[in-house]
Amino acid sequence: MKIYIKNMVCYRCKLMVKSELEKVGLHPVFIEMGEITIKEDSIDKVKAELIKNLESMGLELMDDKRSQTIEKIKTLILEVLNQPEAFLKINLSNYLSENLNQNSHYLSNLFTEANEMTIEHYFIAQKIERAKELLIYNEHSLSEIAYQLNYSSVAHLSKQFKKVTGLTATSFKKIKRSKA
Repeated sequence: MKIYIKNMVCYRCKLMVKSELEKVGLHPVFIEMGEITIKEDSIDKVKAELIKNLESMGLELMDDKRSQTIEKIKTLILEVLNQPEAFLKINLSNYLSENLNQNSHYLSNLFTEANEMTIEHYFIAQKIERAKELLIYNEHSLSEIAYQLNYSSVAHLSKQFKKVTGLTATSFKKIKRSKA
């Protein structure tokens, strides 16, 4: 049986979910971000406890197909951002459409309706989150980060960074350094 969980965004989430599933007596076979396959045919006996445990971790069990599709879109976007920079040159609409076997127009409308932002704006916001992480680690120059995230120039990254965060990348870096 497959179960779907909202807000799984990292490896640590996978470990926590695995632990919670086992605590309630379920046997996970495959755990991917947002999607888990378990041996059991039903979770009815432990559903209430599982929901409570997941919510305490900021996660949510998803029952409806629309929510599952939206979460899959988010997961695929995060996966794209964690790939080598060349992978970011893909056409995102086609990539999502192919991976979810859905029309890109349908996916776009569904996502926008549920999140009050387009897939493109969500993708940009996630790219900026990734840029912020890279700036905090201080291992790459702004030019290297722009290249890694497939921006056409440092100026383009800087403009989007300021638009999304309200700060320049340099100001953000200084603030984070002074708090450390």
